[in-house]
Amino acid sequence: MSHGSYSHPFSRNDQSLIARWFWTVDRGLLGAALTLVALGVSLSFASSPAAILADESITDPFHYSWRMIVWASMGTTLMLTTSLLSPRGVRRIAVLALFGAIVVMAALPFIGDTVKGAARWVNLGPFSLQPSEFAKPGLIVFAAWMFAEAQKGQGVPGVSIAFGLWALTVGLLLIQPDIGQTLLITTTFMAVFFMAGVPLKWVAVIAAMGAGGVVSLYFTFSHMRDRLSRFLSPETTDTHQIDKASEAIRAGGLVGRGIGEGVMKRSVPDLHTDFIYSVGAEEFGLVLSLILIGLYAFIVIRGMKKAMKLNDPFEQTAAAGLFMLIGLQACINVAVNLNLIPTKGMTLPFISYGGSSMMAMGLTMGFALALTRRRPGAYEPGSNISPPRRRLLP
Repeated sequence: MSHGSYSHPFSRNDQSLIARWFWTVDRGLLGAALTLVALGVSLSFASSPAAILADESITDPFHYSWRMIVWASMGTTLMLTTSLLSPRGVRRIAVLALFGAIVVMAALPFIGDTVKGAARWVNLGPFSLQPSEFAKPGLIVFAAWMFAEAQKGQGVPGVSIAFGLWALTVGLLLIQPDIGQTLLITTTFMAVFFMAGVPLKWVAVIAAMGAGGVVSLYFTFSHMRDRLSRFLSPETTDTHQIDKASEAIRAGGLVGRGIGEGVMKRSVPDLHTDFIYSVGAEEFGLVLSLILIGLYAFIVIRGMKKAMKLNDPFEQTAAAGLFMLIGLQACINVAVNLNLIPTKGMTLPFISYGGSSMMAMGLTMGFALALTRRRPGAYEPGSNISPPRRRLLP
């Protein structure tokens, strides 16, 4: 067959929905996300046999692996489906996700399951739902939309609405309580606020308020004080969880013990969720650790570069905020596993076992892919028909 007669499965002249998506989506970002999902499924087979030891009612050594495959399939499907959306479609789904999550979070004190002193989940039979996971991408997109509307100067109180929804979301998180998610969502929200055009003089004010808020949380929540005390004075208290995770990471060395050869993982609590990084480090060593960190860095750096080139203020700040959300959550999980910060109970995006986490990350990445797709006028200089960007505050 001659070169001229070769036909690509998706011709550039093909105007079908899937073909347009294929040529406009960032395939590098998509490939990195799918690679992380595949690694997450692979690591579930390494962690599941050890994880079931904590539950005598489970006999199948790969119980969590089969479930992880289901969650990964559903999360991937949601990511691919969501990436087909237009920016308007992203806003609509984000608003539904945010308000739906808020309603469920408000009902948690009455219908939620209490685990380790926190009511964060709703039992739905075969699985549990953690609504706060879906509130994160929903709030980031909604806030970016409100900030963009405020910049137009048409009388929409976007800043007040965004901060009101942030305060409501944070309040519901603190009732559970979930300090880790509160800090993550607040940091990302404030970053979106800054990127939307807040004057520098307000950055210091917001930073001071944030520091005051952290101090208030320390004196309000005893478990936060306990975690910080364990981190600062490990010799005075029980640090079994992080000690075992650190031992597993050190035991892995450069190339790891080998597939299924991990020993320390058998004594690491929550190894298939919050501490899956330590499992991978023990069996596959520093090599896998650097691959994971490299994939997250690639997603954040490439995603932020594409987001900053977008013309539309909403698309720019929403996409940047979503990529930052993924990167910050990954940094927090890895830092906890390396004992660089106190334990947070934060999952590793696309890697940790959990239906809510995997589905919410699929939604987050899908939103980001949808917003950074190449559309007429999205990136080309001089094609922005939106009004000039205004500062949000005087």
